[in-house]
Amino acid sequence: MTEYGRGPHPEPWHPEDPLYGDGGWGGQQTHAGQQSPYGGQPQHYPQQPQYGEWSQEQQSGYGHQQYPYYDEQSHHQYAGHAQPQPQQHYQQPGAWDAAGPHGQVPYAPDPGDPYGQQPAAYGGEQPDFYGTEDAYPPPQPPGHRHPEAEPESQDPPDEEERHPFFTGGGDEDDDDEEHELLSRRDRRGKGKPAKKGRKRRTGCACMVVVLVFGGGLAGAGYYGYKFYQNRFAPAPDYTGDGTGQQITVEIPKGAGGWDIGRRLKEAGVVKSADAFVHAQSDIQGGSSIQAGAYLLREHMSAASAVKMMLDPKSQNNVVVTPGERNGGVYEAIDKKLELADGTTQKVAQKEYKNLGLPVWAQNVSEVKDPLEGFFFPGDYAAAKGMKPDNILKQMVAAATSKYDAYGLTAKARSLGLNDPFQLVTVASLVQAEGKTHEDFRKMAEVVYNRLKPTNHETNQLLQFDSTYNYLKGTSNIHISEKEINGNRNPYNTYTHKGLPPGPIGNPGEDALKAALNPTQDGWMYFVATDGVNDTEFAKTLAEFQRLKEKFNATSGN
Repeated sequence: MTEYGRGPHPEPWHPEDPLYGDGGWGGQQTHAGQQSPYGGQPQHYPQQPQYGEWSQEQQSGYGHQQYPYYDEQSHHQYAGHAQPQPQQHYQQPGAWDAAGPHGQVPYAPDPGDPYGQQPAAYGGEQPDFYGTEDAYPPPQPPGHRHPEAEPESQDPPDEEERHPFFTGGGDEDDDDEEHELLSRRDRRGKGKPAKKGRKRRTGCACMVVVLVFGGGLAGAGYYGYKFYQNRFAPAPDYTGDGTGQQITVEIPKGAGGWDIGRRLKEAGVVKSADAFVHAQSDIQGGSSIQAGAYLLREHMSAASAVKMMLDPKSQNNVVVTPGERNGGVYEAIDKKLELADGTTQKVAQKEYKNLGLPVWAQNVSEVKDPLEGFFFPGDYAAAKGMKPDNILKQMVAAATSKYDAYGLTAKARSLGLNDPFQLVTVASLVQAEGKTHEDFRKMAEVVYNRLKPTNHETNQLLQFDSTYNYLKGTSNIHISEKEINGNRNPYNTYTHKGLPPGPIGNPGEDALKAALNPTQDGWMYFVATDGVNDTEFAKTLAEFQRLKEKFNATSGN
């Protein structure tokens, strides 16, 4: 037989079962001669009504109840074995004496209970256990509350959340704070674990926060001050024309106002680069300051420094002009550096291979000066205390950079020349013989036409007075034929075919461009008819003779 909703019953009770038989436990007899397995001690278990064919009996003790069923031999059995559970119960006064130590006096049914005397539903009379000790949970004496499950505590926000750390209060004594925290935990309930994940906040943490925020505010204040100084406050500046101590400052080519101001500040001339830039923008012509070396004074106002740099007298520069020969450059360097005459030229002759000449310009034979043609026109810093070789290196570097930019190696071959060195030589001839920018391309064509093997007009002789003058270190335009024809030096193009051994001066950029891109009009002759600036060109020998007569008439020859 099975109970509804319970599944199959366990195995039937056996008379030798130690839990229910006479052996092993001993105790009072219960239903049908059975002994209580716990020595007569009453046991209570919460039971639910079973539906179906079943009957309920009371057990001895304090209303212990089990669900009965019958085996195949109709023996009265119980559905489960109860484990001892100590319970405390209330007894009415006198019950112990009346029933004995193990007896029980049931409570009288409540007269007001309408179900107290009624037969039980579902198959027979059933006693009403309400108000009796057989009920579960058993009735409690007045004033006693059955312990109920304590609802989940809904703690208010922890008072630690309102610690003075957040309210601005000062630190309190650590012992008092610990005592108070322990008291709060006790109020939450004995044994209740304290909430985890919360750390004590001390004055050290407060100080760290103050330092962090204080440092941030200080940094913001500093950068705010710098921003104000840069945007609105006047730049730091000296006053007056400076002290008597002179300072030489070198300004490289291409330097702008800010770079110039920075160099002046580093040299101790001005107090700030900002002040120099402002003064340069306020003074007319301030932006025209060129590269070079300037002789200035210490601790000058920015305005005074700008004005002095615009004065040519303050410039300690060596200026190389287009067409100038190296001899004149050497003399200018000696003067600027306050050296003995010839000092720079001796350095050049000794150190020319170490000054940065390109490979194609070295080991050229019969040249008067290996560095000729490699002092590119421009301004170069040269002040007392500087070394001559340093200044020469600047000039050679400028020329080499310019020649590389124009790709002279490839251009030389396309123009029928042997190497870039010859192309520089052509440019120096164009620079020396040409008088104006318009003359340069025609002059370059004259050179190339006379170098051609097919030139039967002059038989590949250039016949330039400039080459002879370079040889002699002069600039005469009135040279007798006897003098010229009697000199056989390679630089004398009246007696030596082709180009001279090397450049005869330092060509400028206009002459270099003309040598790279000559005209194609057939020019073979030229004459400076006024002896100075007016150069005229001819294609035939007859035209040349007429130009020569014009020159003689003008010059008085």
